[in-house]
Amino acid sequence: MTIAQSAGVALKDPNKALWLFSPLVPIMALFYLGLGYWTGQLAFYWAFPVVIYVFIPVTDWLVGRNTRNPSAALIDAMERDPYYPALVYAFVPFQFIVTGFGAWVIAMSPPLPWWAIFGLALSVGVVNGVGFIAAHELTHKKNALDRWLAKLSLAPTAYGHFFAEHVRGHHKNVATPGDPTSSLLGESFWRYLPRAVLTGIVSAWRIERDRLQRQGRSTWIPANENLHTWAMTVALFGGLVLWLGWIVFPFLLAQAAYGIILLEVTNYIEHYGLLRKKLPNGNYEPCSPAHAWDSNHFVCTLFLFQLQRHADHHSNPGNRYQSMRCFDGTPQLPASYVTMMLVAYVPPLWYRVMDHRVAAHYNGDLSQAHVHPSRRAALGLV
Repeated sequence: MTIAQSAGVALKDPNKALWLFSPLVPIMALFYLGLGYWTGQLAFYWAFPVVIYVFIPVTDWLVGRNTRNPSAALIDAMERDPYYPALVYAFVPFQFIVTGFGAWVIAMSPPLPWWAIFGLALSVGVVNGVGFIAAHELTHKKNALDRWLAKLSLAPTAYGHFFAEHVRGHHKNVATPGDPTSSLLGESFWRYLPRAVLTGIVSAWRIERDRLQRQGRSTWIPANENLHTWAMTVALFGGLVLWLGWIVFPFLLAQAAYGIILLEVTNYIEHYGLLRKKLPNGNYEPCSPAHAWDSNHFVCTLFLFQLQRHADHHSNPGNRYQSMRCFDGTPQLPASYVTMMLVAYVPPLWYRVMDHRVAAHYNGDLSQAHVHPSRRAALGLV
């Protein structure tokens, strides 16, 4: 198939225009924050979180699932089409605009009530939380532009070590005890969160230390990807503080914290209770579609660069978001990622919704699941 023919096939992608919803996320946030600032109606600072946490779940329920997969010819065409990566590239500068505008509103407004500041931080944090999905998409690519944009996308959340840890740590160790971001059955999100953050930083540092040592180089050099991604955060936060004053610093930390929570609750959902079998040679079986939770709820997929087809991402990490497919045998969530985030924040509800699904995935044999040590005795596992 020629490039011209491929381009013609790519025009048949039924969702091509709909992928604009993903880069529209920061534009929507900017619109509502601007309304709040210029009209003085502070309730607008909460409008964007309402769109994310009410509009998306409701429309997902109304629209339902999409289980269609692109053909091999269409995947080839879409992978060649520059339209799709351009949408991811567009997301990154808008992240910085939203972050800067949020800080500017804090600095230039009269003293705001706590609930308005909270809404501002959530709005900006949601944008930078979705920014992790853009960074996730770009981190897996090999060209310099994609990789630098991935690092820039991590700067507003001070989570630059994700760049090193995700590909060379998480993808290697997913659904095993060696992965910081594979959650265990019976482990609440609030217990998982500090573990994932701290062990993820340690893992990223070890990965870069070992890489540089193999090259005979010091760990403390600019080539350490952790150091230069963290330096981008220092430059961004430092520049905003120099411009607007120290009043914006707590806001920057708050929105970053919520962005991190969004990343980690997504990680928590994606592999909950799933475990790769250990082989007689001591290695783990290859990662397969059985080791990630998928959701085919259509509306949320459009806002999240199709992250919800996560099993295919682990099987084909080099493919771009528009090419992701769903597979038979992949464990399915009962709702979209956004809905399941809200469920994960309430551990008893999460266990009620998810633990029996983990058991069903393993045909009732929880000895095959990734179970938290505190639950093993209660389940009769030793």
